[in-house]
Amino acid sequence: MSIEKLRYRLYIDESGDHTFNDIVNPARRFLGITGCILESGYYRLTFQPGFEALKQRFFPHSPDQPVILHRTDLINRRGRFWPLRDKSVETAFNQTLLDFLKNTETTLLTVVLDKKSHMERFHEAAMHPYHYCIVTLVEKYAEFLREKNGIGDVLAENRGGHEDIQLKGAYRALLENGTIARTPSYFKQVLSSSEIKIKPKSANIAGTQLADLLAHPCKQATVLSGSEKDVWESSFGARIYATIEDRFFHGKEGKALL
Repeated sequence: MSIEKLRYRLYIDESGDHTFNDIVNPARRFLGITGCILESGYYRLTFQPGFEALKQRFFPHSPDQPVILHRTDLINRRGRFWPLRDKSVETAFNQTLLDFLKNTETTLLTVVLDKKSHMERFHEAAMHPYHYCIVTLVEKYAEFLREKNGIGDVLAENRGGHEDIQLKGAYRALLENGTIARTPSYFKQVLSSSEIKIKPKSANIAGTQLADLLAHPCKQATVLSGSEKDVWESSFGARIYATIEDRFFHGKEGKALL
């Protein structure tokens, strides 16, 4: 009697500029993609309801007009996040969010690309930064699925018509051609869909909102060092990273932070 495999989904979001413009500028030099792996049963029964309850507690709303957590809007207390202008509310929200993250059963992958070094090394042959990170991320995800004897798919937030078409093409090419290190069958055996799923922000997907909250802290923790890191470690982003840093999947072939 065969045992049904666990199903997972990788929810992804980016931090940084995905172009090669102004890559000597430290603020635009690095692109980070973070993926949150969540098992489907846990996601449906525990994570998603808990995530919605957290939002309802601090930002009461009608389900017909859901509040969608977005890191930039939260930081700037814009729009529906105006209650955070009250310091006591902000403190309570921050602690509740940290507690929620601490208890969330997720595995994280982060890939950070130094676009300047990438361009200097490959010149005209340099791969599109976003696609490079996605391919590397999905390769690690496939390794995770094989270790767990599971199957899964990938979901990203839409980024625009042309960019979404390019992303779908890069994902499809990965399954058709594999990589230098992996054959196509390596991916096809564990990825349950030949297409990457792309949904708009308005779809109110808890997994992509989680990835949005974590993408910047994960990138910063990877990139910064020395005096820069000392300054960053006093921020709320550093507290988020400290809460979730033990969730990273390192796999058999090295760290997921590349």
